[in-house]
Amino acid sequence: MTWSHRRPHVVVALALPGVVAFDLSTAAQIFGFRDEAEHYSFTVCGLRPGPVPTSTGFTIDAGAGLDAVSTADTVIVPGFYPTVEPDAAVRAALRSAYDRGARLVSVCLGTFALAAAGLLDGRRATTHWREADEFRRRYPSVWLDPHVLFVDGGSILTGAGQSASIDFYIHLVRSDFGADLADSVARRMVVATHRSGDHAQAPRRDTREDTDHLARTLEWAIQRMHQPLSLTHLARHAGMPTRTFSRRFRERTRMTPMRWLSWQRVLQAQRLLETTDLPVDHIAERCGLGTAGNLRLHMARTLGTTPTEYRRTHRRIPDRTPA
Repeated sequence: MTWSHRRPHVVVALALPGVVAFDLSTAAQIFGFRDEAEHYSFTVCGLRPGPVPTSTGFTIDAGAGLDAVSTADTVIVPGFYPTVEPDAAVRAALRSAYDRGARLVSVCLGTFALAAAGLLDGRRATTHWREADEFRRRYPSVWLDPHVLFVDGGSILTGAGQSASIDFYIHLVRSDFGADLADSVARRMVVATHRSGDHAQAPRRDTREDTDHLARTLEWAIQRMHQPLSLTHLARHAGMPTRTFSRRFRERTRMTPMRWLSWQRVLQAQRLLETTDLPVDHIAERCGLGTAGNLRLHMARTLGTTPTEYRRTHRRIPDRTPA
């Protein structure tokens, strides 16, 4: 069955009083944009239908009340400020959504709402780095990592907010509908096609020359996924000693160069599995992973699935199987 035959994934953004307009508007641009109507149904709800004040002095109009949460496949809680404990009805609605199997997503200070509902106890989570100390004081049972862009915990995901919310939402699109659609959304949003969750919220301030060298090298490597590439190849292209390149790469991305390269190979495999009929062993060769067995190993580690299962789930070419 192709994606076009499935109902849209229902996304509800819960706008709490003092909602951060940026976090909410980026969700609307990604999940509510007309081009994505086949894939997503997007609604903004509040405690009740009507105006909701934002943290920046204007109001937005919530088209639905809290009951919309009860029918959502994904509930997004954008940041809100000040981070007062949400109404008891909100906390109960979030717990109920989790209990019935909905995916819960918080962005920026929205993580405070999930923590207040008791949904993050014992879990790894993130929020905006500026509020990390306050979050730890109020919710000491949550394993907070304020240094990353987002944490994907499966049924509960938390993100850093602000511009990182775009990377976070595109990660959700990739998880739901594959790399091809995620890349299409990223191009429309005019952002990088992929920044992993463990990128730093506040990366080192590289010089413009360092940044340009790294960017050119990453693009060069992406164009040569099918070739054997080593740390030496990458460092030589960037015009840096190997140790210097590795250090600057990690400082900028919180990822080793070879881990980044492995992730890019898996992304390329995802695209080819979605959009071509190529055999798995041919895809492995094109992505520089060598064999079908090596591709299976990388996809299992990275995505928790196999190439065959991924293709079955995310296939984006017409299904030629006879009816």
